[in-house]
Amino acid sequence: MKRFECLQAIATLIKDELFVTTAGGATAEWNAVRPSDGNIQVKTLGLCSSIGLGLAISLPKRKVFVFDGDGALWMNLGSLATIALHQPKNLIHICWDNKQYESSGGEPTVSTAGNIDFAGVAQSAGIQSALAVSTVVELKEAVSHALGQDGPHFIWARIEAGRAEAPPLRYDELENKYRFIRYIEETEGINILRVSLPASYQLK
Repeated sequence: MKRFECLQAIATLIKDELFVTTAGGATAEWNAVRPSDGNIQVKTLGLCSSIGLGLAISLPKRKVFVFDGDGALWMNLGSLATIALHQPKNLIHICWDNKQYESSGGEPTVSTAGNIDFAGVAQSAGIQSALAVSTVVELKEAVSHALGQDGPHFIWARIEAGRAEAPPLRYDELENKYRFIRYIEETEGINILRVSLPASYQLK
């Protein structure tokens, strides 16, 4: 199955969930399918699972998706144990496994040898809702289940190599971060970033 087809399929299930996406094609493709200030790209490979966990803990009433990659997850495999330790009910972690570091030239990852079972690793770490999918129908059913049940959930999506022709984000990581934070502030009714008033507004 192709990642872009998967994203198109699950987009119909999405409402106001937050999305933390790893560096690579998944970010551009998801923003092409569902542009939103509720999407944030993590440029540092491997950290989107940890950042997604922090968001899920901080916003327990909000569903948080993590779009990971097999190479990125391998760089931070310990995050599965940390997620299992905290058991965030609102976290849905999807690993898009195309068996390669796609963005840097297609170098093979640990998945290429076929000896790694990410769903099995997640389950052994303590994430009870962990499964593998290899068709669009299976993925959509898994996401639908995860949206309706307490997690954490881990979905190992085994996809074909290759990326769709999707435009890159129109703004850089810094603007993406601020847009994301402001989106959370507006939709949650909370203050995260406090801006100092200019001197002309201060009482004398």
